[in-house]
Amino acid sequence: MSLKEKLKADVIVHMKAGNKVGLTTVRNVLGEIETREKSGKSPVELDDLQITALLQKEAAKRRDTAATYSAAGHDDRAQAEIAEAEVIEAYLPRALNREEAEAIVDEAIAGLKADGTELTMRSMGAVMKSVTPKIGGRFDGKAISEIVKARLA
Repeated sequence: MSLKEKLKADVIVHMKAGNKVGLTTVRNVLGEIETREKSGKSPVELDDLQITALLQKEAAKRRDTAATYSAAGHDDRAQAEIAEAEVIEAYLPRALNREEAEAIVDEAIAGLKADGTELTMRSMGAVMKSVTPKIGGRFDGKAISEIVKARLA
């Protein structure tokens, strides 16, 4: 079951459970996914990796809004935004810790070396290309880039 199909199925689950926050949040996210798919010159179908990235942005957006509301003294609105962020974050894959991310980078480098590729700083693109699908939005991309640079240096 794709992530989009899971979201659509959960609309019904939230409806039956009477979970208004979950229902509203999932509907909003599905609307955002449809908007992204239909925008542009030709319609596209977002894959799970793209939907995960979109969910991360939506969750971060709600966390930022909650911080703004808290600073303005609107704690009730801040709590509502945090609740929505938590609903969205439930669909995100478990985040990796630094050691797990480094292990994935080391594995990719070892795989490229096994193929007979001599790795230099110019090989960074090849390493990142093999690492990115495995990380899949579960660790900061900039930090991954720094880990790869350190390993290749």
